[in-house]
Amino acid sequence: MKPGLATLRAVPMFEPLSADLLGRINDITALVELAPRTELCRQGAIPDRLHILLDGQVALSGTAPDGTSAVVEVVHPVAHFVLAAVLMELPYLMSANAVTPSRLLLLDAAALRALLEQAPPLALTLMRAEAQDFRAMVRQVRDLKLRSAAQRLGCYLLALVADPIAPTADLRLPFDKGLLAAQLGCRQENLSRAFATLRTHGVETHGARVLLHDIARLREFAAPDDLADPLLRL
Repeated sequence: MKPGLATLRAVPMFEPLSADLLGRINDITALVELAPRTELCRQGAIPDRLHILLDGQVALSGTAPDGTSAVVEVVHPVAHFVLAAVLMELPYLMSANAVTPSRLLLLDAAALRALLEQAPPLALTLMRAEAQDFRAMVRQVRDLKLRSAAQRLGCYLLALVADPIAPTADLRLPFDKGLLAAQLGCRQENLSRAFATLRTHGVETHGARVLLHDIARLREFAAPDDLADPLLRL
């Protein structure tokens, strides 16, 4: 089914586009609902869709020549993925599978590339989206170089706190610890050690439930920076 203009405009990178251009995007887009473990794309294949996740979670994983596979990232709404591969018409570097029931927009890749040649505002929108992807990648590489797994975990937990001035928090992890380890760029055994380290900084865990007893102390240890990017208005 087609998503309709209201659904498209709710996607941040499409928000500033004209109704006419949104209508043309709507013509090349399908709205789908997928069950957990559904494969969206496979490493090595040539892209035929640009994926935009509206609801749910999607895991991106890579496979080595010897068959070893690992989750590289978990995508959360609202977010696109494999944009670079779609724009360059190059093979996917990772496979994507739904982790939970998910709702996505699927934009026909060939039609999208053709539309880009006719619509400069869309080209600018996607260029800025790709720039955000690049900054996110640089941020991940920087954090892997500069922060320990425990500090990265601490920053992640602090980002889940809804109230910026709360002294304590009661959280639930949005997915299992195997996926969380992949999100943080470490193995699951390293994640367990990271949680153990954070106990001395006021972090208590009960399965998926996480209690932060002293946010100020955790913040001092994890040292989150102030370089978070505001949402780009395209």
